[in-house]
Amino acid sequence: MSKNYIVGFPRIGEQRELKRVLENFWAKNCSFIEVQKVASKLKKRHWNYQKDAGIDFISSNDFSLYDNMLDTAIILGAIPKRFKNLNNEDLYFSMARGNKDCVAMEMTKWFNTNYHYIVPELSLEDTYKLNASKIINEYYEAKELGIKTKINLIGPITFLGLSKRVDRGDTYELFNKILAVYEDLLKEISKLDEYITIQMDEPIFVRDNEIKTLSLIKPTYDRLANINKNINIVVTTYFEHSNEATKILVNTPIWALGLDFLHGHENLKSLELISNSNKKLIAGVVDGRNIWKNDTKNTNKLLESIAQNVEKKNIIISSSCSLLHTPFTLKYEEKLDKEIKNWLSYAVEKLDEISLVTKLFFDGLDSLNATNKDALDLNIRANKSRKTSTLIHDKVVQERVTYYTKLQRDGRYEDRIKLQKEILGYKDLATTTIGSFPQTPEVRKARREFKNADISYENYEKQMKDYIDDCIAFQEECGIEVLVHGEPERNDMVEYFGEQLKGYGFSQNGWVQSYGSRCVKPPFIYGDISRPKAMTVDWITYAQSKTKRIMKGMLTGPVTILNWSFVRDDMPKDEVSKQIAVALSDEIDDLQKAGIKIIQVDEAAFKEGYPLRDKKIKIYEAWAVRDFKISVSSAKKETQIHTHMCYSEFNDIIQTIENMDADVISIETARSGNELLKIFKKVGYKQEVGPGVYDIHSPRIPSINTIVHQIKLLLEVLPKEQLWINPDCGLKTRKWSEVKPSLKNMVEAVKIIRANLK
Repeated sequence: MSKNYIVGFPRIGEQRELKRVLENFWAKNCSFIEVQKVASKLKKRHWNYQKDAGIDFISSNDFSLYDNMLDTAIILGAIPKRFKNLNNEDLYFSMARGNKDCVAMEMTKWFNTNYHYIVPELSLEDTYKLNASKIINEYYEAKELGIKTKINLIGPITFLGLSKRVDRGDTYELFNKILAVYEDLLKEISKLDEYITIQMDEPIFVRDNEIKTLSLIKPTYDRLANINKNINIVVTTYFEHSNEATKILVNTPIWALGLDFLHGHENLKSLELISNSNKKLIAGVVDGRNIWKNDTKNTNKLLESIAQNVEKKNIIISSSCSLLHTPFTLKYEEKLDKEIKNWLSYAVEKLDEISLVTKLFFDGLDSLNATNKDALDLNIRANKSRKTSTLIHDKVVQERVTYYTKLQRDGRYEDRIKLQKEILGYKDLATTTIGSFPQTPEVRKARREFKNADISYENYEKQMKDYIDDCIAFQEECGIEVLVHGEPERNDMVEYFGEQLKGYGFSQNGWVQSYGSRCVKPPFIYGDISRPKAMTVDWITYAQSKTKRIMKGMLTGPVTILNWSFVRDDMPKDEVSKQIAVALSDEIDDLQKAGIKIIQVDEAAFKEGYPLRDKKIKIYEAWAVRDFKISVSSAKKETQIHTHMCYSEFNDIIQTIENMDADVISIETARSGNELLKIFKKVGYKQEVGPGVYDIHSPRIPSINTIVHQIKLLLEVLPKEQLWINPDCGLKTRKWSEVKPSLKNMVEAVKIIRANLK
C-alpha cells in the first residue's frame, strides 16, 4: 500500500545548476544540447533523492526549463500568433523572454507566493493541438531508473482561470476546446503503463470562485476520469481550503483529493464528505512553503484527528504543496549558527520528515527502529529548543513596538507634494529608474570574496564605490534626472536587510526559484526584529556626494521584507511586520538627517501576501497599510516617499494603495499595456505615478519610437504633471549592453515628448 506522496520537487538544482546552464545558453556560450544534459542529470538526481527517502508517489513533469504554465501552453498548442514562425527552444524561450522581434508573454505571481508564472494567451479564433512529447519523454526517463512516477499536470480549470484572452473575452468560453486537448492528452498518457496516476493541480479552487467556475468541475472530471480505467486522477489544491470544490469532486470518478491542512486548515470540514465517498485523501501535513523543522508529534496528532473521519487505509501523507517553494538542501549550510540550523528543514530534509511521519502514523511508535527513534528524539529536542531559546525573545523590542505611537507621517499629500516640488525642482515626466543596475560578474565576485574573507573591507569598499561612480557617471551622461546608486553592495533586496537586522537568519545556499533562471535567497525570521545600526546611509550618502542631482535612498518595505522571507510561525505575521516597520522608520529618519531628499520604500510583494479568501483580505490590508505608514512615519513633509509595486492587479486594491499615502508609486505596465494604469484615472488617484515604459524581464531593447508611443498612451490616461518615466522594475538581472541603450532611448523619448508638449 502506498503511504506517502510529494506534490512536486524543486528543479533549479541544489547548486543552481539549471540556472547556470540556461544563462550560458542564453548568452550563446553553450548549445541547447548542454541544457538538455544538465536537465536530464537533475531530474534523475531528484527522482533518486525521493526514492531513497522512501517516497511512494514521485512526480514527473514537475520539472521545467522555465515554468510549468508555459510548458502547459506548449503541450496544449496555445501559441500566440507572434511566435508561430518559431520552433523548439527558440519558440519556448521567446514566449518566456521575448526576442528582438516579439514581446515576451506576461508574467505574474503564482497565487500568494513569490513564484512567477507565464500567463498563457488565448483567443476564440485559436486552434489547439496536443504536443505530449515532454510528458512522455520524462515518464520514460524515470522508468529507465526503475521509478514509476505520477504525472503532474496543471488542471484545465486552473489553466483557463489563470490565462488571459487577447480578444478580451472570458477564458472559460474556450472550455470545450481546451478540455478536448486534455482528453487527447490523457488518452496518450493511458498508453504509457498498465495503470498510471495523474496529479491535476487545481489551486484555483482555493479562491472564492463564481458559480460558473464551480459548475465546470463536475463535467471536467466526469469526462477526464472516464478516459480509461487504468488512470487514477488526483485533484490537488494548496495554499488554502477548497471546500466548495470538494463537495463537487467527491461526486466525480476521480481517485483522490490532495488537500493542504496547514494553510487550509478549514479543509478539515470536508473530511466526512471524503470519507463517505471512499476516495483517497492526499493529506498535506508537512509544510511545503516554510523552512521550519516539522513538529512530528503535532503532525501525528493532526493525522490522528483526520483518521477519526477518514479510514487510515485511505490516507496518504503528503507535503502541503510542491517543495518548489523551499530551498533545496541544508547540506551546504556550513556557516549557519548550529542552534538555528537545527530548527530548519529544506526540501531534501522534508523528504525524511515525511518518511518519519509515515512510519509513526501507520506503524506506531513501538514499530520504529533505532534509527527512526533517534530521528524522532532529535526532532522533539529541536522543536523544544526553538520554543525556549534566548535567541528568539527580546523584551526591549517587544515593549517599543507595543507602545509605538507615530503611526503615520505628518501633513496631507496635497501640502507635501507642493512643498516637495518647490524644493526638488523636478520636471514633468521626470526620469528615474527603479533602483538596481546590472550585477556584473565583477560585482558578484567582489561580494563573494569579501564574504569569504578573501579580500579586505577596504578593497571591497573601493570596488563597490568604483561601481557606484560608474553608475552615476552613466546616469548623468544619459540624462536621467533622479539618480540611484545601483545597489552593488546588495545581494538581494530582502536578504541585504535581513543580514543587518537582529532576529534574522540568512543562508549560504537557501536559493528558491522566482521565475525562469531567476533565484532569490530569502532570509528567515527566527526572533524579534531590531536594527542595531544604520543599514544604507553610508552607501547612499557617498553616492549623493558624487553628484549634484537628486540621489534616491533605496529601502525595501516592511510587507515585502515579510512576504519575501521565511517567517517565524510562533507568532502572528502582523506582529512580525510591525517590528520590521519600526526598524525601517529609524532608517528613514537617519537617511533624511543625512541629506537624502527622496526615499523609495519598495513594496514589490505587497499584493503577493494577500489572502486567497475574500473574508481574510480586510484584516491583511489593515495591518499591511498600517506597517507601511509606520515605516515612513518619520519622514518629514519635504522628504518625498516613493514606493514600487511589481506585477500586481490593482483594480481591487486601488483604495488600499491610496491609503498607503506614498507621494509617488511606480508600477509595471510594459507587458500589460495601459490596463493597470486606467484604474488610477478611474478612481481619481491624486498621487504621482511612474508606469514602467519598457519590460526589463526581456533582453529586448526598446526603440525610441516604441517608448515615445508608450508615453503617449500613458498621457491618454494621466496628465504629464502626474507622471514619472522609468523602466518597469530594477535592472539587476540585465546586462549593461541592454541597459545602456534602453535607458538612453527612454531619455530621448522623453525629450521628444516634452518638445511636442510645449
